[in-house]
Amino acid sequence: MSPSPRNGSLFAGLALLPEGWRRDVRIGFAEGGAFGTVVAGCRPEAGDRRADIVLPPLPGLHSHAFQRAMAGLAECRTDPADSFWTWRERMYALAGTLQPDTLRAVAAFVYMEMLEAGYTQVAEFHYLHRAPDGAAYARPGAMAEAVVDGALTAGIGITMLPTLYMRAGFGQDLAPSQRRFRGDPDFIARIIADLGDRFAGASLLRRGVGLHSLRAVDGDCIRAMLRAAPEDGPVHIHVAEQRREVEDCLAALGARPVRWLMDHCPVDARWCLVHATHMDAGECGDLARSGAVAGLCPITEANLGDGIFPLAAFIDEGGRFGVGPDSNILLSPGEELRLLEYGQRLRSQQRCRALPAGRTGSVGRFLYDACLAGGAQACGMEAGIAPGRRADLCTLAAEDLALPGLTGDAILDSVLFARPALPVSDVLCAGRWVVAGGRHVARDAIARDFRAAMARLSA
Repeated sequence: MSPSPRNGSLFAGLALLPEGWRRDVRIGFAEGGAFGTVVAGCRPEAGDRRADIVLPPLPGLHSHAFQRAMAGLAECRTDPADSFWTWRERMYALAGTLQPDTLRAVAAFVYMEMLEAGYTQVAEFHYLHRAPDGAAYARPGAMAEAVVDGALTAGIGITMLPTLYMRAGFGQDLAPSQRRFRGDPDFIARIIADLGDRFAGASLLRRGVGLHSLRAVDGDCIRAMLRAAPEDGPVHIHVAEQRREVEDCLAALGARPVRWLMDHCPVDARWCLVHATHMDAGECGDLARSGAVAGLCPITEANLGDGIFPLAAFIDEGGRFGVGPDSNILLSPGEELRLLEYGQRLRSQQRCRALPAGRTGSVGRFLYDACLAGGAQACGMEAGIAPGRRADLCTLAAEDLALPGLTGDAILDSVLFARPALPVSDVLCAGRWVVAGGRHVARDAIARDFRAAMARLSA
């Protein structure tokens, strides 16, 4: 990694700060990978690093790193009724082949790609715990440790969410293809504690807990897991991703999934309900009022045919949301936001939907601000370019915008809707430049290890 810039400063012609766009911003750096001074209306000084445009990077609030190893390999129809459920069998086959060494290499590679795309924090929803035969490793968290090692190799912040996974569906035992996922609250609590010990002092690591889904975890075990979770750590759960899941939950528990969570669990600002695609109006309003974050993954949800989240209604209720790359089939925060908005346009046959009712203004700016705040909340951190916060930023070159002379919110509208991806040039994470000129500083070594790991997986 390139050294911390704490002895120098960055001068930005234009920067998006918590208070809005500011010109001629000089950004200083403190010890410990944090921002020091952030002052607008300055002149550049000798030795300052220069940037045309500076943005706070988006956090990616939901990821399964191992699935990067099958990106693009499930796009051939194998069943006339192909769906999420048939895709899942392909994913299980991959999950059965990974060991800690190959998982570490895959994780480092996907996290490197995330940094190049403009993410600097990822919430990793990790349920690949056991050896291929279902036995526990000598260190129960060996696979989770491999993922964190990969994150630290790449230099990205990670919110690690060891995930409780106990059954195949409502009242169903785990299938042989799911035996690697098996855990109970004590087992997951052990992994969380061991991660804290193994990576003590790793400032890029935060810990929380994952609950796979209501079909995989019952209410008693959810409550037990919450008692064992880190006190201030986030709590994430898959919910209402598929219509069949809603139907099965109604049959088994007598309530829709989001409704059951609202009525039986202490859902609050610590929680992130991932997908929440299929909600009725009452669920949508109650989720918004809970203060929890809706974790949206538009690229994956479109790829799997999940459905379209009721974003406009959720925004009108004051709901909080963020985005994540999920299956890591395509790493592009800009594409996540664009697809999120375009899905609403296709559903409503109207334009510029991602704004509260009656409000006018920039869709790009609203989406970016909302996903910055919601993603940070779901990852258990603060985001934004301000003194004392972790020194994360990404730079854009004015020449890479779709049109010359853009300023303010027009920049975000342009890069989200008139560019195939965010034109990220350099990325700073925790005070270290990890991407320069659009390329990760350790790309060659990380890519070499990834290719070797993929060769072992296919052997």
